[in-house]
Amino acid sequence: MSTAFTRTTTRTVTFTHSFELNGMDGVQPAGSYVVETDEELIDSLSFPVYRRTATWIHLPHADGRSNGGLGMAQTALIDPDELDRILASAETEPQYGSQGHGSQGR
Repeated sequence: MSTAFTRTTTRTVTFTHSFELNGMDGVQPAGSYVVETDEELIDSLSFPVYRRTATWIHLPHADGRSNGGLGMAQTALIDPDELDRILASAETEPQYGSQGHGSQGR
């Protein structure tokens, strides 16, 4: 039995204008958002290669609150290519603060 190794990479992206992505409810306000990408190790190769399995964005409450600093109201599954296109078309400068961690059999 094979146990898959997965890792999650976290980054913060900043939107200078309101935006909308498939998979999210409505238009989101400008600001900084945490984006997490889950990747799975492809163990059939002789060198380490990861395949993206999911990308999530953390959204604030509808009234703009971030739950008193205890987290966001919603996490939405998004298309990472769509996110990159919106960031590029809005001429934003994403601010990356990476924290990665891996886990087995997540």
